[in-house]
Amino acid sequence: MEFRRRSRCCASGGDVGTAAHRIGAVRNQAEQRAALVAMLRQPGARWSEITDEVLDSGDAIEVLRCRLGEGGLFPVADAGAMLDDAAQLIAQWSTDGICFRTFLDDDYPAQLRDIREMPPVLFSRGTDAPDERAIAVVGTRRASERGIRIAEAVATDLAHREVTVVSGLAAGIDTAAHTAALRAGGRTVAVIGTGIQRYYPAQNRELQDEIAAKGLVLSQFWPDAAPTRQSFPMRNAVMSGYSAATVVVEAPWRSGARIQARLALQHGRPVVMPKELLEHDWAQEFATRPGVRVVGDLAELLDVVEELIAMMSGALVPLTGIPGLADA
Repeated sequence: MEFRRRSRCCASGGDVGTAAHRIGAVRNQAEQRAALVAMLRQPGARWSEITDEVLDSGDAIEVLRCRLGEGGLFPVADAGAMLDDAAQLIAQWSTDGICFRTFLDDDYPAQLRDIREMPPVLFSRGTDAPDERAIAVVGTRRASERGIRIAEAVATDLAHREVTVVSGLAAGIDTAAHTAALRAGGRTVAVIGTGIQRYYPAQNRELQDEIAAKGLVLSQFWPDAAPTRQSFPMRNAVMSGYSAATVVVEAPWRSGARIQARLALQHGRPVVMPKELLEHDWAQEFATRPGVRVVGDLAELLDVVEELIAMMSGALVPLTGIPGLADA
């Protein structure tokens, strides 16, 4: 999914006309972002519908005005006041050290444009990078010692090969993967299921701050949003989309890792999992699908990860999934 915008013009050589054009383009971009935030903030707003309408129109301000004028979707609302409030909110996020971007922006992660669940807004703390070479390492919060060892080994191997380790900052497998990547001097990205200003779980507060200092913490929710039952599956969709592949270490039926495995296949991303997971019916069913690799031991798992890294390294264009590799 691609959003096509007016190209930005750069000033050069004292060309006053070109400079004015550039200033106007930047101002218009700021207004577009404010219009999108204004619509998303309205009670009962359906984010996916608003995103689709802006994609179709190519103009968030026009969509806002249309929504205000046709049928009174935002009754008693004033477009100018809504835009001013949204602009002030965006400015406050910047003051708070939060990086804010929308799918209207050129620096929005390209790989997330490839998925149906593309979030219209993203909030982050840390260092942005293309992360074309990124693999998710996920699993249960109630991890076994063996699962912890596997997560640590995979994350360490990825870090040594300059592959970004993506996980969800939950207890158990996620924590092991993030910690091992940092210990190995690698880059790790935490995709969280709360607002960027919250710490969840509480015991990972220091880890979250360390990831923000050395890697990236990413959220699709308003900065002060509390965790909900729906927010974590939504987080898994973004984590899958952000990554070129997912390694599922341990995952019972009621786990976000199982949900992510399903989403990864829908996104055309390969999934790797140890044979021990085949004790679960869901894993037995997934194992029959193209794009799923079941491995017998840690050595084989690392070999498969190496194959995935080679595929990413050989890509001629930024990798946003491996087309045709999986068919959900």
